[in-house]
This record gives sequence, structure tokens and C-alpha cells, in this order.
Amino acid sequence: MTRSLSGIRVLDLTQVMAGPFSAMLLADLGADVIKVEPPGGDSTRQMPGAVGTDTPAFNAVNRGKRSIVINLKTIDGREALHRLVGPTDILVENYRPGVMESLGFGYDALAKEHPRLIYASISGYGQTGPARQKGGFDLIAQGVSGIMSVTGDPDGPPVKAGVPLTDLGAGLFSVVGILAALEARHRTGLGQRIDTSLVDAGVALSVWEAAEYFAGAGVPVALGSAHRMNAPYQAFRCADGYITIGGANERIFRRLCEVLGHPEWPSMPDFADNASRVRHREDLAARIEAITARQPRTHWLSLFEAHDIPCGPINDYAQVFADAQVRAREMVVEVEHPRLGRVRSLGSPIKMSATPANPARRAPLLGEHTNEILTEMGMSEEEIARLRASGAIG
Repeated sequence: MTRSLSGIRVLDLTQVMAGPFSAMLLADLGADVIKVEPPGGDSTRQMPGAVGTDTPAFNAVNRGKRSIVINLKTIDGREALHRLVGPTDILVENYRPGVMESLGFGYDALAKEHPRLIYASISGYGQTGPARQKGGFDLIAQGVSGIMSVTGDPDGPPVKAGVPLTDLGAGLFSVVGILAALEARHRTGLGQRIDTSLVDAGVALSVWEAAEYFAGAGVPVALGSAHRMNAPYQAFRCADGYITIGGANERIFRRLCEVLGHPEWPSMPDFADNASRVRHREDLAARIEAITARQPRTHWLSLFEAHDIPCGPINDYAQVFADAQVRAREMVVEVEHPRLGRVRSLGSPIKMSATPANPARRAPLLGEHTNEILTEMGMSEEEIARLRASGAIG
């Protein structure tokens, strides 16, 4: 089946998460993604659960790609990479700023020879600014971008978001830029550089926090599970655990009050409108929880759903991946791996009617496609053998 990006070739010179995730999404959409790995492989190949050089972590962000091992510390290795750049539409890299330039693969140098090339850089802090040379990790970026200051309980220690938001966010923003650049290239015939960073991603995702601060409401603080702009909108304790309730507008709030047995609450000045409820969210939450704590979760979920009040359980991941809705949306796929056996993987959240994404392809073995790719580039068996003997490829 033709995919959205069929015929587009991507060089993936990235490691760990943000860059590999970005390139993997392009692979899901049909691009031919060639992952260029150093002799030891992407560092995620050494993470827990390894069978040789294959790990669950590597598979999670590298499905659907082809792997070639090139030693960029050698002259022959760099020459081999130059051969690969020629027919490439998109190059994705996540080295520190300046490293690609030092290897001879900076954007300015490549764009002179390949003006149609789209060149996406993902880094910790971006290609410009006083902190550009600092290394980037999701934990650090969550702190720098403010996310950790608004995560967790108000009186607790700093807490990072449970998922790597800045890594994944930078990868997603990179894909948005790449697809926009492809569309622009259709009109102009020229590629361009895309510069995204983990810190930029963290700041960009802080939408409500920025709105609160820019409006002069003070510096945003951690609110636990509560929402900055709506109340009641958080987790509430029941007799046997917690559920979430989203009373995000007047109509839903009135229904919630009726179900809880307090239809008078909306007429009280402290709860008369959303702005008032936000100011008095702690008092409102305490009143609601005093009632929900009397019955188990199943009681309240059934009752709220019957009255069309947004609510839900707080699932662990075993429950998530067994959920009928998650299964129906094909958010869990299975694929056969030659070393790891039958493995489960995340499906694609991008549903397309005519050119659907295809997440059901395994990640490559280390250097699995080295000969295949170099042969496609026009190299003879003798040339490939010479490069392997010299240590330039693996």
C-alpha cells in the first residue's frame, strides 16, 4: 500500500529518544529511513533487557528503519556517508551544535551541494543562544523549561513528568517542521534547516502556565492533578482509590452537583462561575471528595457516566494495554523479531483513511542493511569489502 511519505528517503543520524522518535514517525508514514549507527550502535542498544545488541528501548523508537554501521571517525566512513547524502530528502541529527560541522556535514556545507535537502537538528538548547553548547537530557530540560516546577503536589519536592515530555515534544515539533519544509519544497524546489530543542519544546508545551503568568496572575506553582484554568477538573479519592472528574463547564458542573446531592452549590458565590471555582478549588475539591470517598470507584464511574459527566479511572499500564478502547484503536501492535521473538509495540495515533501509517514493522538489527544500502548507492562488493576491512563500516 502507498504510504504518505513513500519515495522519501531519510538519513537518521540520531541516538537515544528525541531524534530516533522523530525519524520513526517518518518511517511509520512510509519514508525509507536509514539509521546510521556508530560501530557500537545507538546507546539504547545497551539499555536493560538486551539480547545481544537488541533491546526493548531500541525497538521502541526505531521500528521500520534500516540500519547501516558507519565509523564517522574514519575518512572512508565520512566518504561513505557523503554517498548516502546524495539521494537523501531529509537528514535528521541530534549531535551537539558544531559536531556535524566538524565532521564536514553541517547544513551550510551540504546545502551548497544538495539545495533540496531538508536538514533537521534536534538538540538540548537549540543551535543559537548562550547555552547552545550544553548537552541535553529530558530531565534537565524539564527543569530548565519550568515543567518540574508545576508538576507534583504543592508542598512536595520537584517532580518530573512521568513520560519524557521534552524529548518526545522536540521529536514531534521536528516532524511538524519537516513536513512543512517538504510542502515548501514542492513550491520552491529548495530545502531548509529545522532547529528544534528539548528546552524549546518544554517551554512551548507550557501553554496554560504561560497564559497565567503573562496575564499577571503570578508565577505558576504545582497543583497536583488540578487544572489551572478549570475547576473541578482533577483526581478525586473514592473509597478504594482515585478517579478523575472533568467538570469543565457550567452545564457539566450543575449536573455533577445534582448527582452529588448538592444542587445548591452553583448558586453559592464561591462556585457561581468557573473563575470563582478556580479561586476556591481547594474548598470545592474537599467538598466533592467528602462525598466520593464514601463509595468505591465503580459506583461513581457508573453513576457519572449515566449522567454524561466526564470521568475515568486512573489506569496502570497493564490496564491501559488491556483496555478495549486502546485495543480497538490498534494502539498495541505485535511484530516478530529474529532475536527477541514476538514483541509488542505501540501503534500509531495517526489514523489516515487513504495512506495509513504502518507501525507494525520491527526495528533493525545492528548493521543489518549495511551491504544492501551501500549496494543501492552503487558500491561494488569489492569496495564494500575494503571499507569493512578498514573499519569504516560494520
